[in-house]
Amino acid sequence: MHRMLSPQKTADILDILQAQGAMRLIGARLTAVDAGVVEMELDFRPELSQQHGYFHAGIIATLVDTAGGCAGATLMPPGSGVLTVEYKLNTMAPGDGERLRARAEVIKAGRTLTITQGKVWVTKGGGETLCAMMQQTLITLPAK
Repeated sequence: MHRMLSPQKTADILDILQAQGAMRLIGARLTAVDAGVVEMELDFRPELSQQHGYFHAGIIATLVDTAGGCAGATLMPPGSGVLTVEYKLNTMAPGDGERLRARAEVIKAGRTLTITQGKVWVTKGGGETLCAMMQQTLITLPAK
């Protein structure tokens, strides 16, 4: 059964992103949010590149880590916080393109720990290539 995300939870996710200087710095934007799922995009700029002119792996990781954290937060109790405990990123193709699209979804939401998986695609010339996959563990911080 699919659960719709409440307007308050959507607002909470937007608040998380607006509070992150890193997301503003790189220019990431939220493109989809639902219960347990978040998608984000990021347009290429030279400041986000590595020495060959591709998206830097650290930027790819930052985008999908945040998408995963936000996906987890959609299923956490109201007012709680979220932090990444660990994540593993496999890069499978260079981030060679005009835009990144990260999609993360919750695999298991627990009381304390939540597990997510994320994928990142790079767009070039109208086509998308899967360039990275992530597995992540999040911790729920109690509401203040």
